[in-house]
Amino acid sequence: MQNRMVLGILSLCLGVLVFSLQDPLVKAVSSGYPVTEVMAIRSIVALPILIALVHADVGLPAILSKRFGMLTMRAFIQFTSYTVYYLAIAALPLADAVALYFMAPLFIMVLAGPYLGERVSWQTLATVLIGLFGVLVMLRPGAGLFDWAALLSLGSAALYGFSQLMARKIGDTESSTVMAFYQNGAYLVGAAVVAGTFHLAGITHAVHPSLEFLVRPWLSPTLPDFLKMAACGFVASAGMILLSQAYRMAPANRVATFEYTGILWSPLWGFLFFAEVPRSTTVIGAALIIGAGLLALNSERRRSAPPVLAATDPA
Repeated sequence: MQNRMVLGILSLCLGVLVFSLQDPLVKAVSSGYPVTEVMAIRSIVALPILIALVHADVGLPAILSKRFGMLTMRAFIQFTSYTVYYLAIAALPLADAVALYFMAPLFIMVLAGPYLGERVSWQTLATVLIGLFGVLVMLRPGAGLFDWAALLSLGSAALYGFSQLMARKIGDTESSTVMAFYQNGAYLVGAAVVAGTFHLAGITHAVHPSLEFLVRPWLSPTLPDFLKMAACGFVASAGMILLSQAYRMAPANRVATFEYTGILWSPLWGFLFFAEVPRSTTVIGAALIIGAGLLALNSERRRSAPPVLAATDPA
């Protein structure tokens, strides 16, 4: 049992590391290509991998689920979440974008009350306020340095949190691989629809980096840039396998804390690839957000003992 716990933690930490590689890859191409093209290529590359995973996990007939509507709705919420997150990456330092995204666990705990009918303790609400204070420290409203792209990262976290609560509702009958398959399909269809809409509307340029990343027309990528986009598909598939394995091998309330190891990688990638040095307010704000999340997880773990918390979908 102890060995499974250790392997589960190691698998989760490796999965978080693998997933973090998407951020510098996307940021590297954000100045020359549209986000929709990046997501389309990523989805096409990931599609055969996910088909193989679904076949090995639950069989391909599981794709034709009776909960098609819920799966599709959740997939497009995920598509919106990741799209706006990538738009934030185009304008913000990686450390800022990722730290703000780590408000997601706190959003999950707050939304669990109205959506799932779960009781939210005052301790959890208090930790959310600490996390929001961390956001204010990072954004420094009134300092003349605020970039509205930060709201994209926060909005992405809220949407991601809600999608994970939806996963709880359908996770009793749907596997993580089927959910990931639907997500990938939503990325591909959503990217094509968004790109087509801007093309038909004749909108091809914008001033802000995030909007430019959204409306820029598709281009024929160079081989190095295509490989970066395609690598996102392999990264996403490998990360999903590792995270799914982690939550299968160990209780979610034991390993979920290690999701926060992701905050270690974004400043490193930002420094190595883009010469970004995190500001002191970024470090302090990120520490408050992570600390609040860890306190909330610990509070929920104590309140749920001895039963084990149900795992949310890690895909």
